[in-house]
This record gives sequence, C-alpha cells and structure tokens, in this order.
Amino acid sequence: MRITVNDPANFSFRECLHFLGRSDKECLHYIQDGKLTRMMLAGGQPVVVELAEGAAAGYLEATVLAPAGEDFAEADIAAYITRWLHLDADLQSFYRYTRKDPVLKGMAEAYHGLRLVGLPDFFEAISWPIIGQQINLSFAYTLRQRFIQSFGYHEKINGTDYYLYPVPEVIAALTPDQLTPMQFSRSKALYVIETAKAIAGGQITAEMLAALPYEEAKARLTALKGIGNWSANYVLMKYHRFPQALPLEDVGLHNAIRQRLGLAAKPALPELLAYTQPWQQHAAYATFYLWRSLLPQ
Repeated sequence: MRITVNDPANFSFRECLHFLGRSDKECLHYIQDGKLTRMMLAGGQPVVVELAEGAAAGYLEATVLAPAGEDFAEADIAAYITRWLHLDADLQSFYRYTRKDPVLKGMAEAYHGLRLVGLPDFFEAISWPIIGQQINLSFAYTLRQRFIQSFGYHEKINGTDYYLYPVPEVIAALTPDQLTPMQFSRSKALYVIETAKAIAGGQITAEMLAALPYEEAKARLTALKGIGNWSANYVLMKYHRFPQALPLEDVGLHNAIRQRLGLAAKPALPELLAYTQPWQQHAAYATFYLWRSLLPQ
C-alpha cells in the first residue's frame, strides 16, 4: 500500500531513518537495507509493517509482513505511519524561517527533509519522558528496553522479536516494587504507574488534550505527578504536534545551541530565552533539528 507524503520535495526518508537509528537498544523498530520495520495495531490486530521509499516522490511503500494472507485495516496503518513520521507536515514555512534565524541558519540544508519523528502511541509519548528524566540518554534507553520487553506485547516472527509498547491498563496494575529491580527509582516507578492509572481511568486522554489550546494542554499535563514543563512540552511536540511546544529545560537543546553559536559555555536562562522566543510557531521543529545536530553525520 502507498502512504502519501505531503510536501514531498521537503521529505527525506533517509534522514528520518538516521534519527530513528540513534540507539542500539531500540526494540520497537528495526532498520535494515534502507527499510523500516515495526509492529503496530491495525483494527485492534498486531501487524508487522515494512516501510520503504516509493519508486517516485510523494509516497512511502508499506508492506504487511505478518500476519500473512489476512485482511488488515489499511486506514489504521496509514494513520499510524503518518503520525509517526509527520508525513502530513509542510516544512516550507519553517525552512524559510531558518534562513534568517542565527541559531537555525543552514540547518534546512544540512538535514533537508527531516520530519519531526514522533511517538504515535499516547501512553508511550507520556511515559517515555518520565522514564528518561534526569538520567543520560543511553541509560534511559536501557530502562525503556527493559520496560517494553517485560510488559509489552511480544511475538517472534521469522526469527525476529517484535514488541508493542506496554498498554496503560497493564502498567496501572503494577506496584513500584515490580519496576525498581529494573533500576527505576522508586519515585519514577510510581509516576509511571500513576500516569498509567490516569490514562486507563480516562482522567486524561489524547482526545482531551487535542481539543485544548496549547497552554491549557500543557497545564493539564503538568497537573500530573512526574510531569513538569519539559515532559509536557515533549508530549505536545512528539504526539500532539503543537508547533510552539518548546522543552526549554532540555540539556540537549542547550548543548546544541552552544555548539551552533560557538559559545564558551552553555547559555544561561536569559540567553536561552533571547535565542528561542522568536521561534514561536517554529519552536518544535527548531528543537528537533537542533537535537539532530548532536547526532553523528
């Protein structure tokens, strides 16, 4: 099946794969020979889908590898992949803006076609920043891998292990003592479980946040224990695609700005505000491209 790509002149599957391949502890997707494979739900059924570049611009080619010979919900697959890779985005306005911003100048050319690769599962989007708080990225991926492999749906297909991210109903039934042996701190374990309970119980939903303006959606998220300004903005940029979402406290963002401008030290808060306040509706993409700048070429 073909998955439509909006603004195809400003889309690079290769750049998206480069970002998705940043950790060797990733277990939700695999990259091999320029193709991207992942298990996802379609019509409530787990399916393994392989993504490749289309023969022409304007679409990606999606092939269902398993289950073989069964009907599947093409609309669900298309929606999932579109949300994940932000295929419905239009980068033209952002690219024009980068030409005049001192921090972002040249980034459109350096990483041309990179989309804001998101998290298409709401519970993953909201729990992953909790898991990754106040630890380095490598260890955060270790905790995430343990979490997924212990509590996520799993199938071995053609010798490869495929997982779905744990569902909130499963995590809501846990106690912190079931996460601390994985090296979760007790507070982090509690926050993940309480967040799962809030989602499973309907106290917070993706639809609820999507119906709110940015500031109200952020306030709704920060009302949850364990979700601060950084985590809330991460959710709003990676799942809900609020263009003004800006995780200002992010250390990676600070380091990227320092490198881009050749600063002697990480910028202080007044400097950060001066650099980032002009971004406005470009803040989420600006942040994401700066994160990309920290990866090897």
